[in-house]
Amino acid sequence: MTFKSTPKVELHTHLEGCAPPAFIKGLAAEKNIDISKIFTEQGGYAFRDFDHFLQVYEAACTTLQSPEDFRRLTMAVLEETASHGVVYMETFVSPDFCGDGDLTAWREYLAAIEDAANEAEATLGITMRGIVTGIRHFGPEACKPAAKCAVETYGGFITGYGMAGGEMVGRPGDYAYSFDMAREAGLPLTCHAGEWGGPDMVADTIRDLGVSRIGHGISAARDPALVDEIAEKEIVLEVCPGSNVVLNAVEGWGAHPIAKLRDAGVKVTVSTDDPPFFHTTMTAEYDMLNRTFGWGDDDFKALNDTALAAAFCNDDTRARVAKRLEPAQ
Repeated sequence: MTFKSTPKVELHTHLEGCAPPAFIKGLAAEKNIDISKIFTEQGGYAFRDFDHFLQVYEAACTTLQSPEDFRRLTMAVLEETASHGVVYMETFVSPDFCGDGDLTAWREYLAAIEDAANEAEATLGITMRGIVTGIRHFGPEACKPAAKCAVETYGGFITGYGMAGGEMVGRPGDYAYSFDMAREAGLPLTCHAGEWGGPDMVADTIRDLGVSRIGHGISAARDPALVDEIAEKEIVLEVCPGSNVVLNAVEGWGAHPIAKLRDAGVKVTVSTDDPPFFHTTMTAEYDMLNRTFGWGDDDFKALNDTALAAAFCNDDTRARVAKRLEPAQ
């Protein structure tokens, strides 16, 4: 059984992390950049653990040097994502990789990304929206220009602000300034937490950053009181099971807490994170949830309903996507 044709909503992806290895190899060849060490002999990305993954990710990003590179990247990503039934996708985009945080440069990169997204919506039936993202391991000061870029370009394509990167660098409160800046401008907020940090990291992120969504959040399952709080506050978890398994954040699919969290009343969604890095797709995520937990069509409809309700897009976009999720009559 495969769920490839099932319409899907995906909230947690990283635009650069969705880049097919062949695409990055092609750019490297065009620019005479030697990053051959980041690939396996089979042509995939090669990394040992999460910290090494970050290094490989950033090495791959050195090939993305212009707005045109990001336009091509966006088209390649959306073509692959749409082939797995995704009709709405939110992706994290970082000004650090698009003009080194300079607002003028960011606008140029963003225009190229949005141009490709509009073309893909017209030709492939997939809608993409962007969440401007600070890079945590670059430090609190580096997140401030990212938040400014988010504030200045909010609306339309850009729908929120968040933070990704090395979760164990600093505490959530260290980054409160950038989140406060974004919140005051009306942006919805999300933040990676609980992938590597314990339940306290999730709790501190909720308290100190005031987010409505948490990226990953799986360590919360170890604290029943926190699980109850997340359920009561209706905070949505952007869960990426395949990513968690490959990076050894959990011992395997059978040990993943997504079913436990959902059964406790937590609003969970499913995404691929950085699919070519983790050898996954949205089809593969659905297939494994079916095999591991017995989830079927009704469960996936509920997942999509939760994800669409939690999406940071405007109501017109939400209504348009909802029609694509309706079963064929």
